[in-house]
Amino acid sequence: MPKAARIFSAIPSRRRSAVPAKRSGTSELVAVALFSGIGLLVSLVAVILGMQGVWI
Repeated sequence: MPKAARIFSAIPSRRRSAVPAKRSGTSELVAVALFSGIGLLVSLVAVILGMQGVWI
């Protein structure tokens, strides 16, 4: 009965810290907040100026 071949990865896996880095989470939150804020500002200006037919 043949045995299954074991294939090992040549690329070593990185160790992950038990405590995630706070900086990466904060930078993602800042990016999402800026993107959302800009979108809300553009929408508000469009509504105030009455540009309802401009949206594509």
